[in-house]
Amino acid sequence: MIYKGSCHCGQIAFEAEGDLEKVMECNCSICSKRGSLHWFVARENFRLLTPEDNLGTYTFNKHRIKHRFCPNCGCAPYGEGTTPSGSYRVAINARCLDGVDLSPLKVGHFDGRSL
Repeated sequence: MIYKGSCHCGQIAFEAEGDLEKVMECNCSICSKRGSLHWFVARENFRLLTPEDNLGTYTFNKHRIKHRFCPNCGCAPYGEGTTPSGSYRVAINARCLDGVDLSPLKVGHFDGRSL
């Protein structure tokens, strides 16, 4: 299935293809403050629909993940980076997907605070 999503103001819009059955809640310092619920997709299943110039990027710690956000509304709809196995993944904040009921999704937990 193809899902569409965006930041709050729409300056960043995207679509992603995959099965949305499970999301991941991370307890690292940034994810816990944002309340993100991550849905991971391969980079080839993600398409940015707005210019990349619309994105703000924040990195910290080991600078392996590009946390993307909207400089206009402050919303953080996704992040991207390389996994330890070397694949490039996109972590979409499922809360930024249009028309998706999150309540039936399985929620996994990741201890990012300990990394």
